Amino acid sequence: MVAILVLALPLTVLLAGPTPQPADGDTIAVTAVDTSGDTRATVTAAVAETPTERTVGLSNTESLAPNEGMLFVYSSERRPRFVMRDMDFGLDIVFVDANGTITAIHHAPAADDHTTYTGRAKWVLEVPYGWSDRHDVSVGDRIRIDTAAEERTDANDGA
Repeated sequence: MVAILVLALPLTVLLAGPTPQPADGDTIAVTAVDTSGDTRATVTAAVAETPTERTVGLSNTESLAPNEGMLFVYSSERRPRFVMRDMDFGLDIVFVDANGTITAIHHAPAADDHTTYTGRAKWVLEVPYGWSDRHDVSVGDRIRIDTAAEERTDANDGA
């Protein structure tokens, strides 16, 4: 079964517990749906779009609830590199290309700061470890991104 991730603004999901926040507090709802449009899972993701936000990522976060994550936004497609620096919990790292296709999913255990995770991506979604397996999200699946989210870019993108 093929799952599609849908990013939608504004946030309409109520969550238990604090959502990780970048400096400006932006969050976005990410919903996985199957090919018939049925919802598979919803994640509220903090948005990391500046070089500093992307470098820090979730490193200063103690934990994620099952429905929380972080969306890393780049101005163009590239091969970003991720490490589990200062992480106390594992993550699934989902790489999504400029066409909205999932190109790679890495299951990164906690405290593995020696492994580098990469994939072709314009967007990278970090979610709790095992999230993609629990919701049948796999490489080749697609995401749709709300126009406002798709237009998020950082002029000083850097790496």
